[in-house]
Amino acid sequence: MEQPSWSIPPQEIENRSFAIIDAEAGEHNFPPDAWSIVRRLIHTSADFDYVKDTVISPGAIESGVAALKKGALILTDTKMALNGINRGNLAPYDTTILCLVDDPRTVTVAKEKGLTRSQVAVDLGFSDYVQEGRPTIWVIGNAPTALYRLMERLKDPSLPKPALVVGLPVGFVNAFESKRDLSKSGIPYFITNLSRKGGSNVAAATINALAKLIRK
Repeated sequence: MEQPSWSIPPQEIENRSFAIIDAEAGEHNFPPDAWSIVRRLIHTSADFDYVKDTVISPGAIESGVAALKKGALILTDTKMALNGINRGNLAPYDTTILCLVDDPRTVTVAKEKGLTRSQVAVDLGFSDYVQEGRPTIWVIGNAPTALYRLMERLKDPSLPKPALVVGLPVGFVNAFESKRDLSKSGIPYFITNLSRKGGSNVAAATINALAKLIRK
């Protein structure tokens, strides 16, 4: 049996991985830019189910790329998603990336009102950080409650609409349902998947894939 090589350069590992994904993914209807995102989700998770259950709304990629170029505010629901986003790729665009779940104000209000910190973090994002005129991208990879809170708040026509919602919460309780509801919410620009699968890693990978498209 041939022994694996442990001295492969990182870029070659990535190139080989993408070649394997392209060969094994089978037929799909994703155009090139959309496939670059789905392929990144598969690369991050080693899960080919993203080929069949990823949903990218019309114009979502273009809106997300344009927002990143303009120095978007990116609000995540976990520090894992925050840390998984490659800041180096976004550095030229003056992007701000925040996670508010551990903010002391979030912790206090969540205890006082009996809400999850993920819900309160969405409220804090709107009250203290989202600004009219600056594009906002919401990146939710863990908490269905955050995604539901976001959809609830966006029913208010006075609030700035996001340039993109990356809704990929993972789990057995309301994860699939929250993503199903996102796909029917009327929010124009979103990337999600219709299954229980997801996670902060693939949510961050979505932003990294969009950043790659800027350079393309």
